[in-house]
Amino acid sequence: MEGRGGAWQRERLRNRAPEVRDQAVGRIASARDQAGGGRTSPFLHAGNGVSRFSEFRTAGEVRESKQVFLNNGRYYEPGDLLVQKELAQTLARIARDGSKDFYEGETAHRLADAMASHGGLITLADLKAFNVSERPTLLGRYKGYEIVTASGSSSGGVGLLQLLGILEGIDYSKTGAGSAASLHYLAEAMRRCFADRSEYIGDPDFFHVPYDSLLDPKHIANLRASIDPDHATPSDQVRPAKFAIREGGDTTHFAVADAAGNAVAVTVTLNSQYGSAVTAPGLGFLLNDNMDNFAANPGKTNQYGLVQGEANAIQPHKRPVASMTPTIVLKDGRLFMIVGTPGGPTILNSVLQALLHVVDFHMNAQDAVAAPRIHHQWYPDKLFLEPGFSPDTIALLKARGHNIEMKGSNNDMNMVLMEGGWIQAGVDPRREGKAAGY
Repeated sequence: MEGRGGAWQRERLRNRAPEVRDQAVGRIASARDQAGGGRTSPFLHAGNGVSRFSEFRTAGEVRESKQVFLNNGRYYEPGDLLVQKELAQTLARIARDGSKDFYEGETAHRLADAMASHGGLITLADLKAFNVSERPTLLGRYKGYEIVTASGSSSGGVGLLQLLGILEGIDYSKTGAGSAASLHYLAEAMRRCFADRSEYIGDPDFFHVPYDSLLDPKHIANLRASIDPDHATPSDQVRPAKFAIREGGDTTHFAVADAAGNAVAVTVTLNSQYGSAVTAPGLGFLLNDNMDNFAANPGKTNQYGLVQGEANAIQPHKRPVASMTPTIVLKDGRLFMIVGTPGGPTILNSVLQALLHVVDFHMNAQDAVAAPRIHHQWYPDKLFLEPGFSPDTIALLKARGHNIEMKGSNNDMNMVLMEGGWIQAGVDPRREGKAAGY
């Protein structure tokens, strides 16, 4: 269920921010007007997800999406003008009526009708009953920096703190940026973190997430001690820890900081590119396919190859496990960094590496987000490498027993770094992002 409308309205009221209608004027005009319409980017073409309209849905299911995201039946080319008048009307309604429109008003009725017409499960009563869930942040430390990150049904925050704990104990900065030794330790830590993720992360309203046990220094030390510095551990030999517990892609990230030291890190998602590929008639926006983030068949893989357990099984009114890792870093009690990215299960590992690039290897914000990255998620037992690592480094990793697969990235990381009186912005060259300030 979409939660942004309710969450942003709650924050606006809490912080006495300007009315939504005052903030939305420019966005509405951009969506509505020929003069203000957005120029399409290389990301809006057949090779980047629009083909989902034909591949995974019937003609009737994607009729509305084709009207919005195709240009008279053809794919948009970079630089074409995209005008979304129905989206502008939806934004204007929400700006006027607030989140009530989304959960009870005209937008809610149109959403419920679209769901019913496609055999969906969400009803008008479900929309009206939706509540924003507010969770305490997870707090940790790494080499004197304070890490503030996500909890709840996100696996990213607890995973990030686990990984930092493992690496701090080996003095990671001495391994050298991009070296075979640094990548080996990263991969082995990731492998163990994702094993724990498979068993112990779920919606806290339905499952007791054992944060204290997952982040216990003794458990972190055990994970670290199990890493062989010279050989990769086969994933079949890595199992989730045993704790006594009780039961209970298409993503976007943005980071904002102001001169007073206020900071916001937000990650939102449709899940797959173009989500479900279905657009609700008259609303102008796509519906997500986040149900795939549940463990529909515990112990089996989802579209990202992730293995998940009973903690993330499907239940009514339950939130699926996500990998979002919006993170704020403080230094001496003051804002130092805001970082986050889309990318499905690669999010956690990407945020980790960008943070390490700054703290351990003293990169600036742009170099930190642009540097090539790796990914390991326990299963499949593969170490995914982006282009950019030297052949010698790859050969050394193979010699340690890593099953290497070269793969591009779908991350779109951004970072704000505040140091020495300067504000730096890092924008990921892998996809599209933008830095702006005033």
